Amino acid sequence: MGKKAKLIIGILVVFLLGTISGFIITAQLKISNLEGKDAKVYFVEGDSGEVESPFIKVAEMVTPAVVNISTEKVVKFKGSPFFDQQDPFDELFRKYFDIPIPSIPREYKSTSLGSGFIFNKDGDTYYILTNNHVISNASKIIVKLYDGTTISGNNVEVKGADKNTDLAVISVKVKKDLPVLKLGDSDRIRVGDWAIAVGNPFGLERTVTVGVISAKGRSGIPLPDGPVYENFIQTDAAINPGNSGGPLLNIKGEVIGINTAITSPSGAFAGIGFAIPVNTAKFAIEQILKKGKVVRGYVGIYPQELTPDLAKTYNLDKVSGVLVSKVLKDSPAEKAGVKEGDVILKFDGKEVPGVESFRLMVAQTPPGKTVTLEVVTENGEKKALKVKIEEYPEEAARSQTEEEPSADEEQISESKWIGMTVMDLESAKRMRLYSGTEPGVVVKDVEAGSVADFAGLMKGDLIQKIGNIEIKNMKDFTKASRTYKDAKSPLRFKILRNGMPMYIAITIK
Repeated sequence: MGKKAKLIIGILVVFLLGTISGFIITAQLKISNLEGKDAKVYFVEGDSGEVESPFIKVAEMVTPAVVNISTEKVVKFKGSPFFDQQDPFDELFRKYFDIPIPSIPREYKSTSLGSGFIFNKDGDTYYILTNNHVISNASKIIVKLYDGTTISGNNVEVKGADKNTDLAVISVKVKKDLPVLKLGDSDRIRVGDWAIAVGNPFGLERTVTVGVISAKGRSGIPLPDGPVYENFIQTDAAINPGNSGGPLLNIKGEVIGINTAITSPSGAFAGIGFAIPVNTAKFAIEQILKKGKVVRGYVGIYPQELTPDLAKTYNLDKVSGVLVSKVLKDSPAEKAGVKEGDVILKFDGKEVPGVESFRLMVAQTPPGKTVTLEVVTENGEKKALKVKIEEYPEEAARSQTEEEPSADEEQISESKWIGMTVMDLESAKRMRLYSGTEPGVVVKDVEAGSVADFAGLMKGDLIQKIGNIEIKNMKDFTKASRTYKDAKSPLRFKILRNGMPMYIAITIK
């Protein structure tokens, strides 16, 4: 056999061995499946028998139930009798005649666009869920259906609205069959699940966008329209102005949220949108349809989030629960024996993860029901307190009374500790650092890089309690600084900042 023949045979052998090895390795790693039994299918078979995106079915099923909501609002103001905008001569009149130019009442119509979706029907009456800020203060509401039909006037009725959750229910009367969306379970969603948003961004009707659930339980979002109760679903499905009130859906076409807001430096889509969980909406819907408004439970405390350092001061093994920073007078909490500085661990047998969860637990408890609060006191004692829930008063936050100031006069006007300088109330008032009447000492200055600075104390804070010592004057502060000067574990400070009570844990050494 010649050299050329041997070379050809050798190449063929190497090729065959490589091919066989490739099949074996591929089969072992399951990179490919010759029979297709283990391969994942990311498409579904459509009516035509061809594969298609699973979002097509959701879009076809859902979009006919999504409506366009446009509103008109009459805005009244007083303006110049000569100019539509600011009168250029107004400043001149003020300067030389010490009077403004007389103004006359004016008004103009403001229009806005939003979305909503049908969630229930009763005969020829269909119920639509949307955001409160979409329809609030509207003098006229126009609902446009998927087929172009417009409904307005007496055929549109606002059944009820709730600004605290930014939700509203309206009803329309129409003699045709319309689809109704199924409300899902927002407690079952997971980060990474598909999220499908449908609405009318910028007036572009029935727009469908797709993304995922980016996060759950978002709160503290500074939104111009609230809401007070924040427990948002975050998604990167595109949400823009006009999407408000539209549904956020799962891959089965069930509503899991109500698109409400975006966070963006430009005011348009930036990949961060927020939706109200549908389970929160279910509570509001039930209340509105039964009573025309949302009735919430009330206990009468100011809850504060626990930090790891604060949890250590209570010897808690995990950061769970809410710290009671204030108990309102004559509230259910006060009647039950809840004290400032207590940590509420469980509400009605359920663990309390944090402030927003606690507020929702209380709000969704029917007034008149008695629940058990499991608390741990400042001294580490665990208690079970029975609290009878009352109806939430709209002006609850204003009902608190101010404590009488201490009559104890102090010779010491200033003192310094852990990098902060504090002063008595009279001195602080003269310096316009403080104007309230509550007893305590006021932080005059905080040294940069000090223990007080790292802990978050600020100029103007009123210190009311350090550890177990009530601070009513400079004498109490001096006592506390001496008592706790060698404290090695975190120490609780109760302060008042801008009129709101809060607790801070500070490690002295």
